Amino acid sequence: MTNRAPTVCKNADVADGRTPSADDLLVLLAVGRSGRFSAAADALGINHTTVARRIAALERVLGDRVLARSAGGWELTALGRDALTAAENVESAVRALVSGGAANELEGVVRISATDGFSAYIAAPAAARVQRAHPNVTVEVVATTRRASQHRSGLDLEIVVGEPQVHRAEAHRLGDYRLGLYAARDYLYRNAAPMSVEELNQHPLVYFIDSMLQVDDLDLAPSFAPSMRRAVTSTNVFVHVEATRAAAGIGLLPCFMADRHDDLVRVLPEAVAVQLSYWLVARTETLRRPEVAAVVHSIRVIMTEQRDALAGLP
Repeated sequence: MTNRAPTVCKNADVADGRTPSADDLLVLLAVGRSGRFSAAADALGINHTTVARRIAALERVLGDRVLARSAGGWELTALGRDALTAAENVESAVRALVSGGAANELEGVVRISATDGFSAYIAAPAAARVQRAHPNVTVEVVATTRRASQHRSGLDLEIVVGEPQVHRAEAHRLGDYRLGLYAARDYLYRNAAPMSVEELNQHPLVYFIDSMLQVDDLDLAPSFAPSMRRAVTSTNVFVHVEATRAAAGIGLLPCFMADRHDDLVRVLPEAVAVQLSYWLVARTETLRRPEVAAVVHSIRVIMTEQRDALAGLP
């Protein structure tokens, strides 16, 4: 079904003194956060038609558009942003009522998309801390390595590698991490360790599948050893780690993952140390949700605690 904004007459019903329905405001809140009628309908447990009807009713009362169609879905107008603030107040009041007045009691679902390593070692412990403090918050972690989405329907937070170019969203730098070359002790026992970058050409590389790599900042291997042949390749960094441990070759691995394994040895640490950055991407409206803000804060805390490990420091 094609999403079409309802046609309204500007200021048509303001004079009759009606006030917006709380239900209509909460529907606007869901659409404003997701950017799509279908996602809002799923979140609220209603159908797409009901969402459209509620938005139409709200626009009739307010006398103008609260949503504008964009390439990536629906965006809030200036009036819509004002109405969203009122909707957030309604949501807070309802939550406080349901929780017996406990204003700090959070609930809801927060869905995160992040790279495999970040998902396991940053997002997972951050989510666990939030869940312990707020048992009614559910955190869903989708592990994937890709560019930031321009539409991000169904996602609250995206964690990507490298500064993203996004529209209608905020991008915040979380911090740096390093990649280094690692080899298994068994591999180095059977093969002479490279003593220079030039000698890397004599060894197979464990890294991403070149043709399937979507992230430009991760397309690093040719920059330091263009003649290294690919050995075991995968879209999953945990496969890189385990293949390297199994002596498939020399792996270009995140230090915070490789340094956890005593059977891996850093190779040419002074010559090859690639620094990358993690960035968080989200819609402005999404970041204002208390449960999302709690998850973001927890992620930042874990990033700070793991700063040395992320940097590949002892």
